[in-house]
Amino acid sequence: MRSNRAGSHQAGIGLKLAAAAVLFFLYFPFGVILLYTFTTEDSAYTFPPPGLTLNWFQVAWQRRDLWQALEISLQVASIATGIAIVLGTMAALAVYRSRFFGRETISFVLLLPIALPGIVTGIALRSAIDVLGIPFSIWTIVVGHATFCIVLIYNNVLAGLRRTSRSLTKASMDLGADGLQTFRYITLPTLGTALLAGGMLAFALSFDEVIVTVFTAGQQATLPVWILDQLTRPRQRPVTNVAAVFVIALTFVPILFANWLTRRKL
Repeated sequence: MRSNRAGSHQAGIGLKLAAAAVLFFLYFPFGVILLYTFTTEDSAYTFPPPGLTLNWFQVAWQRRDLWQALEISLQVASIATGIAIVLGTMAALAVYRSRFFGRETISFVLLLPIALPGIVTGIALRSAIDVLGIPFSIWTIVVGHATFCIVLIYNNVLAGLRRTSRSLTKASMDLGADGLQTFRYITLPTLGTALLAGGMLAFALSFDEVIVTVFTAGQQATLPVWILDQLTRPRQRPVTNVAAVFVIALTFVPILFANWLTRRKL
């Protein structure tokens, strides 16, 4: 009996150490970036840092190009998420409530963009934009981001619909409500958590997307693309680190909130 307890105790310690090792492996690079946002020098990384300062946050605050890139990122992520919520919800409702030929194929095609490598999606989008003669702008970036954001909304809404009893909508229709009223007062409230969680994840994914953005952008640069461009011309590296920390914070918060909503719903 005691040997079994000792064995389970040792196994528990081993699992905790393994989990700690995985977390260290995942988040150590983020810790390095955070540390070197406070370094006093903008040269190559050296350990320990020659000194610590908050000056680079002030320098980043005064970089107009950084703020322009941030503004574009927020605009693109917001619009792409809005489009994805509308189209993804419509697609999920159609697939869930209807039975038609090719239904499973359509569901597979809707999920495909998130599975394809970003460079394949980017090349395909750029080729299509060139063929159609559409000038590259913020809107071409939005279209590119919406292609994979739709998948997140579609998955979340479809999962929410499967958790919802069909008897609710049938009861609403039996009581005299039309399709629009049923959707507004029954379906939409029950999907609120799924839509919010999916929207948060879609916003975070769009905000930090790089590969598709490079292929669909013209002269505009989102914040992740701005950071990538700065890395090819190493100057004021701590400013780039400050921007990277800002991106991490802006994507971490919605993902954390979406995870909390999903767990709370379950």
